[in-house]
Amino acid sequence: MKNCTLSLVLTLPLLVTSSALAQHEKFTADPAKSTVSFTLGANDGDIHGTFHAQGASIEFDPKAHTIAGSVDVNAATGNSGSGSRDKKMTKDVLDAPHFADVTFAPKSYTGELAVAGLSKIEVTGTFTLHGTPHEITVPVEVYVDGTTCTVKTKFPVPYVAWGLKDPSFMMFKVAKEVAVDLSLTGQLSN
Repeated sequence: MKNCTLSLVLTLPLLVTSSALAQHEKFTADPAKSTVSFTLGANDGDIHGTFHAQGASIEFDPKAHTIAGSVDVNAATGNSGSGSRDKKMTKDVLDAPHFADVTFAPKSYTGELAVAGLSKIEVTGTFTLHGTPHEITVPVEVYVDGTTCTVKTKFPVPYVAWGLKDPSFMMFKVAKEVAVDLSLTGQLSN
């Protein structure tokens, strides 16, 4: 009887872990705990700013390596600390009155997602900017602590190559790519 109890105690964590990995999971980000930062290189110094993450809802199955959902950012919430620059970015570059949302819809990922702790994966999906979809692959760090999950990624967006207006003028020149730093914190549920 002692050996049976010991065997059950030793195998129970493995069964729980296997069961958790086999389940379909859902990550729901809390916009109040999530940030979208950007850095745009400029000849007179880098421009740093933020956008408001409206939310994210991602469903995934670690066993089947499937993923779907959306990360949504409000294009009209750009804040770089300069009202006139932000107005130009919102109206002229992003055309937020006509294209209010910037989204990323994951379609697949490579790598392994751990039940707890840090995982590093690559996610491929559709990044929609200015109403036009673009396929991209981004490196993603996922940190799981119980039911709390934090997802982080950094990637370049070649906004000029993707058809957006270059805000450079006269002596003021900016990079043709903007670096995006996304951090989403939220809850996991089965």
